[in-house]
Amino acid sequence: MERKLEGKRVAVLVENGFEQVELTEPVKALKEQGAKVDIISPHDKVKGWNYTQWGDDFEVDVKLDKAVADQYNAILLPGGVMNPDKLRMNSQAITFIKHFMESGKPVAAICHGPWTLIETGLLSGRKVTSYPSIKTDLINAGAKWIDQDVVTDLGIVTSRKPSDIPAFNKKMIEEIAEGVHKKRQITPLKRPWEAFSSEERNRLNENIDTRNWDEYERMMRGEP
Repeated sequence: MERKLEGKRVAVLVENGFEQVELTEPVKALKEQGAKVDIISPHDKVKGWNYTQWGDDFEVDVKLDKAVADQYNAILLPGGVMNPDKLRMNSQAITFIKHFMESGKPVAAICHGPWTLIETGLLSGRKVTSYPSIKTDLINAGAKWIDQDVVTDLGIVTSRKPSDIPAFNKKMIEEIAEGVHKKRQITPLKRPWEAFSSEERNRLNENIDTRNWDEYERMMRGEP
């Protein structure tokens, strides 16, 4: 079976109180398609919220202050009320999310997850959905709110609630497989030299020598 996300790396940014199923089910779907998934948080461990009570503890793969946004192809933002409310007050978290919004990389946010996108200042004119209680906040940020199970706008995938997860997962995987959306880019995406393997560095040098700028730019943007 073809796995659409082989070679892709996805960041899942959370605080304590994320809606557990909105992390576990999308992460399962991403891994089934071959993606490498890292849970990122300001903490060493995070606790989920399971509908009406506290859920399980989850190990954090990368602490937020050590996470490098350039190393990821996409970001997933689960919901829950407490989780995005804490993240949107964390300037380091917003800077991390803003990289994906500015670079045109896929962004998947469900339920209350889109709350943090408001703080990037980059939702004006974008079509989104969310849990109904933050609809007004998103509209006030300039977004066009649509009451659908999943809404996609140039790689920004949003859904309303846990029952939307199947539709959310399907669109999220499609957008991550598609890659960077240039029409959403504010600044061209550039990979740091340290992110390339020795083979890739040799290839980049060859491209410079032969003036093969198209492949050089694709490699620098992390595109296949």
